[in-house]
Amino acid sequence: MLDFLSSPGPFISGVISLIDEHIGDENFGVSELAESMNMSRSNLLRKVKSETGLSVSVLIRQVRLHRAKDLLEKRSLTVSEIAYRVGFSSTSYFTKCFRELYGYPPGEHAKQQDTTVTEAGSTNIGKYRTTSFLVAGALILGTIFFLIIKYSANETMELPRSLAVLPFKNDSADSTNVYLMNGLMDAILDNFQKVEDIRVTSRTTVEQYRGVSKSMPELSDELDVSYFVQGSGQKLGNQILLTVQLIEGPTDRQLWSRRYRRELNDIFQLQIEVARNIAAEIDAVITPEENERLAEVPTKNLVAYDYYLKGLALLNDETGEGLEAGIVEFKNAIREDGQFAHAYAYVAISYYYLDLYQTNKIHTEEVKNYTDKAMFLNADLGESLIAQGVCHMQLQQYDSAVISFEEVLDYYPNLGWIHNFLSNIYTTYLPDTEKYLPHALQGIRLVAAQKDSVNASYAYLHLSNALAQTGFINESEAYVKRSLEFNPANIYSEYLHVYILLAQNFDLARAKKDLITIYEKDTTRLDVLQEVAKVCYTTEDYEQAWYYYQKFIYLKNVWNLKVYEGEDIKIAYVLNKLNLESEAQTYLDSYLAYAETDESIYHNLIYAAYYATIGDIDSGVKHLKAFSREDGYQYWVVMFLDSDPILLNLSSHPDFKPTVKVIKDKFWEKHKHIRQMLEVEEVI
Repeated sequence: MLDFLSSPGPFISGVISLIDEHIGDENFGVSELAESMNMSRSNLLRKVKSETGLSVSVLIRQVRLHRAKDLLEKRSLTVSEIAYRVGFSSTSYFTKCFRELYGYPPGEHAKQQDTTVTEAGSTNIGKYRTTSFLVAGALILGTIFFLIIKYSANETMELPRSLAVLPFKNDSADSTNVYLMNGLMDAILDNFQKVEDIRVTSRTTVEQYRGVSKSMPELSDELDVSYFVQGSGQKLGNQILLTVQLIEGPTDRQLWSRRYRRELNDIFQLQIEVARNIAAEIDAVITPEENERLAEVPTKNLVAYDYYLKGLALLNDETGEGLEAGIVEFKNAIREDGQFAHAYAYVAISYYYLDLYQTNKIHTEEVKNYTDKAMFLNADLGESLIAQGVCHMQLQQYDSAVISFEEVLDYYPNLGWIHNFLSNIYTTYLPDTEKYLPHALQGIRLVAAQKDSVNASYAYLHLSNALAQTGFINESEAYVKRSLEFNPANIYSEYLHVYILLAQNFDLARAKKDLITIYEKDTTRLDVLQEVAKVCYTTEDYEQAWYYYQKFIYLKNVWNLKVYEGEDIKIAYVLNKLNLESEAQTYLDSYLAYAETDESIYHNLIYAAYYATIGDIDSGVKHLKAFSREDGYQYWVVMFLDSDPILLNLSSHPDFKPTVKVIKDKFWEKHKHIRQMLEVEEVI
């Protein structure tokens, strides 16, 4: 714990010294630290992340808590006095953070010290017996405690700080005011997402319940939410009438209600006031840095803000058809206020999504220019950082995208879909199983409660995939089934399940049959097509493999898509086996061009396959050996290493089997390390 404090390098030592200099200043945060070190926030984040694995805000908090622990050991100050001395204005927030880091509240530190001393004086045998009894007892007590919490009718028990902002109602006969109510709902929801102490259900999930007649206890059970925010209102001239209620979900008890009548120019103060009042009602702690973010006013121009709310309503259209119209509204907002960073950011984000599934990206300049403007106006704004992240994605600068999205999480700690973004990067663009898994886990924590939600289905998909990629095949099956419960139409989860079953029994005939069944549900799915063809290739049924590869190639050409370039080597191999050498050479040349530009951890494995195909066994094994020095590769690579028809061409070389063994042994050694982390997280 706190490994970065035991032997910090020169840079981290300097960071810690600056934090210590301002240890009692609750307002000394990321921006102040960056300024003190004459660094930008992004450079500071990058450097701290690379050396400690932590975000800057977490590092600052952990240093404060470590200093608090030192003070507690002296037993001369109260918990409140210590909290104040290390920069926590709220004792409850200090207690919460201390408990999360050390596993017990600060008030019990003396008891923990005494227990440690007692245990140190006991025999090893006694210690191990005590530990085993405690573990068994903890399991039993944990089960009992869970049952008490779940079924107790005691209304005074403390509920988790989880809430959902239900769709606001438009009380006006004028339907054009709907966007204003939706905008107010989104703004209040965004404010809650800036508070780490509150778990917020996503807008996408809650929107499914618009117009649905269900009781609060039913909704609470379905969404696993303790509190609901309800709102209704209308615009009357230059005034807003808004009624907001806070409901305790399990009991359907109204905890708080307020009716607001405000001038339009007070709209931002209204949003902030609602968020702060509700946070106070559920005893959620708002840190000084979070408080500053809540107080930020996006624009002083109400006409610009009106356009902005219209743009948001169009952007949030689930069909995706509102993107172009939303861009028009955001640009109208910019025309009214040229300093409106939020609007610039959302223009960039909207253009990114317009280009998302296009081979030829036609909006790259727009994404870049509007992102640059948003960052110039406010580089610390969450929306600007999201725009910067997607801009890096557009430019295929994936390392930089990771940094931007991690900065977003510093701003919006409860934004689950950002973890899904990072999961996609680490499974597709920067393959790294060990980095993929933590984001998949965090994505689950933030959206797992969103029942009947497409987002929850994908979160479970990511966790299942991350577990499978790290070799936890049996464990991954439970999560992929969960994904399909949330969304039975999730084809990604369907064929991941096929591969999980394949890993369990290596029944290629069954896998091929199941994949063909999935393909027949939607014959335009390129991803499924190449999976079917790949299994046929693996079973050396080259005629059937070519049958599916032809369909795959046809659709790629029709849609002009540059995807699945790694399949070209298998296509070339299949064509060679069918005595179509000239056609095979075309795909072999294409694969070589792909290999020359690849910078992933699979670079040498890609070359090994190329040389195996052209019969250069020595070069193939040389690259296979180079690949064996990599780390973080997927289980699927390990599973197919000695059954892939192309790589088997290298099996005559005396170093082939020893090299394959090194790759497998290294994978399973990493697997043991990851298992320890998963057991701590109680995932397995």
